[in-house]
Amino acid sequence: MKRLVFLMLALAAVAGCSARTAVPVAPTAPVAGKAPIYSVERDDNKVAISFDAAWGSEYTRDILDILDQFNLKTTFFVVKFWVEDNPEAAREIINRGHEIGNHSATHPEMGNLSAAAIESEIMTTHNTIKDVTGFEAKLFRPPFGHYSQSMLSTIAGLSYYAIQWDVDSLDWKERGIEDIVLRVTEKTRPGSIILFHNNGKYTAAALPLVLQNFKERNLQVVPISQLIFYESYIIDHEGRQHQIKGR
Repeated sequence: MKRLVFLMLALAAVAGCSARTAVPVAPTAPVAGKAPIYSVERDDNKVAISFDAAWGSEYTRDILDILDQFNLKTTFFVVKFWVEDNPEAAREIINRGHEIGNHSATHPEMGNLSAAAIESEIMTTHNTIKDVTGFEAKLFRPPFGHYSQSMLSTIAGLSYYAIQWDVDSLDWKERGIEDIVLRVTEKTRPGSIILFHNNGKYTAAALPLVLQNFKERNLQVVPISQLIFYESYIIDHEGRQHQIKGR
C-alpha cells in the first residue's frame, strides 16, 4: 500500500511540473506549445537584442542609426496600436534589415485571456504587421512576460514561438545610462536574449556602450530568429533552449 501511495504521489508531481520543465519537442513544432524561450544554449558567442515597442517612437530612429553604425540586426516586438500609430517607423525597421515580432494588440496580461481572445490578440496584430510592412511575424512576446498554458497552446497552433528574456535592461525605470550598461553587460552571456524598449529615455544613449562591450567580448548580436533552434531541442527548468545533439 505504501508503495502504491508513493507511486501515485510521484506521478502527480510529474503531472504538476511547470511549463518550463525540460520537455523534448518534436522537430518543427513551435516551442510555444511547451514553454517560452528565455535564452539559448549555444556553442558560439551569439546573443540577441530585442526592443519592445508599445508607446512612443521618439528614440526609434536613433536606435536604428546606432545599430547601423555597428552593422547589427535585432528584433522589435510591436503592439498593434503602435504599428497603426507609427507605420513609417515600422516599415523603416524592416527596410533596415531588422525583424518584427508580435507583442499583442492591446498589451494585456495574456495569461488571463480565453483562447479566443488570445487568438484575436495575435492574429489582428499579425495581419496589421503584414499589411503595413509586408513582414510575416513568427515570434511572440507576451506583455509583462505574462503567460499561461492556454496561451502557449493557442499560439503554438498559430505557428508562433513564445519568446521571453534572461537579461532585462530595466530601461523603462529611467535610472540612467550607467545603470543600463552595467546591468546588461554584467548579465549577458552567449545565448542571452536581452530586453530593451524602443522609447526608453536612456536606451539610445546606453546602447553604443553596450554594443562596444559586446564587440570587445566577441559577442555576436543576431535577431532572435537566428538565435533559437527549430528542430530537436528541449527547454530546461530555467527556460533555456538546448539543441539535442546527434539527431
